[in-house]
Amino acid sequence: MSELARRKQEFRKRTKAYASATIRLYCSLPTSRTEVGVLAKQLLRSGTAVASIYREASRARSDADFVSKIDLCAQEADESMLWLELLRDDCRIRSQSLEWLLRESDELIAIFVTMARRVKAKPK
Repeated sequence: MSELARRKQEFRKRTKAYASATIRLYCSLPTSRTEVGVLAKQLLRSGTAVASIYREASRARSDADFVSKIDLCAQEADESMLWLELLRDDCRIRSQSLEWLLRESDELIAIFVTMARRVKAKPK
């Protein structure tokens, strides 16, 4: 397996772990509180979208298609950060998994932005 293929495989695992952590956090939240339930559903959608859209990006048919999908990944991770911050700051949800997801969201956004920039900078 080439280095690039290995890195792609590792990143697929990382985004899947992010989606799985999002699901586990969702299952642990007191969704009977209306505000928590609303935010949690939004988080569940955006957090799992990061992994599914990255999988689509890894099978892109062109550089433009790849960049478009990677930009979507960054947007979904950023949206996930918003829901996590609101759960923490306004709903007073405290957990290690929430804090881990916030840090991981930030790292994933930086990686996605870098990926898109590198592809855009490639000579045509």
